[in-house]
Amino acid sequence: MIFNKLGQTDMEVSVYSLGGSAFGNVYSDDVPDESMFGVVRKAFSSGVNMIDTAPWYGQGRSEEFLGNILPTFGRDSFYLNTKVGRYDLDPAKMFDFSAERVMQSLDKSLQLLNVPYVDVLQAHDIEFAPDIKLVANETLPAMQKLKDMGKTRYIGITGYSIDILKKVIEISPVKVDTVLSYCQGSLLNNSLQDDLYFFESRGIGVINASGVCMGLLTNHGPRQWHPASQQIKDACRKASEYCKERGSDIAKLATHFCVTQPGIATTLFSTAKISELESSLTIVEQGITEDEKKLMAEVMERFFDPLESRSWHNVELEQYWNEISKAKSQ
Repeated sequence: MIFNKLGQTDMEVSVYSLGGSAFGNVYSDDVPDESMFGVVRKAFSSGVNMIDTAPWYGQGRSEEFLGNILPTFGRDSFYLNTKVGRYDLDPAKMFDFSAERVMQSLDKSLQLLNVPYVDVLQAHDIEFAPDIKLVANETLPAMQKLKDMGKTRYIGITGYSIDILKKVIEISPVKVDTVLSYCQGSLLNNSLQDDLYFFESRGIGVINASGVCMGLLTNHGPRQWHPASQQIKDACRKASEYCKERGSDIAKLATHFCVTQPGIATTLFSTAKISELESSLTIVEQGITEDEKKLMAEVMERFFDPLESRSWHNVELEQYWNEISKAKSQ
């Protein structure tokens, strides 16, 4: 396992980290707890030392599950991150970036996780806030209070929009220690690389998430709710089939791509299946063949470079505010 320093924190994080969304049944339904226990045990025994979760994942299920297994490990043997700001499936209750809710949320998370503190507390998907000034002037100062109280060691922000992450950092009165963005440090879309200097120049650690783009870069494909355009989904499906025809797996190529990217401390991968974890860890430890490296480059050139867009900026944001508008008009 390779370890990298996370910004200016004292955290030396594994290049491959465990995302907690799968423990909330985000990508599959009713995964047995024993299977998920096996994933955590195997990950830790293989050198993975960071888990990232959130109240949003299964509306507390992910945190509750982790709270049942983490006490069996020494608290100093792993890093644990959670989030505040995103909560409920109901659009009207989904987001709350108020200082009061931030304070309440972390207390509940600590109770569910069965730990006295988290290593990084992150404001979750901040582009959904009604105004980014709310995040800068209320959410982050509340998180600073929690840091002063010893309930979190560091403060982070997350979101799909890298531009929004940068804007909040520029106006925040609070030191932001980490940023997390997803699906944009990937084989499909590597635009995160374009902004690494901005974060590095401010001593901010970069966490990349969803290296397989929420299922796009897998043989089984994404779930129905995935916000990508049909053009992107079709391109990824064809790329997957192309890899299979050549005796490889697109998820394997996508995993290798992520864990070898410069400037990114760690990439979060989420799975509740030990077989998937073991396959990924083998890639981290052994890499891929020269033929597979050529195939990876060919896949990007043939299927992804011709796309008009490789992202889904504002798709979810527009859907959310449309739902809020409809609810208010009823």
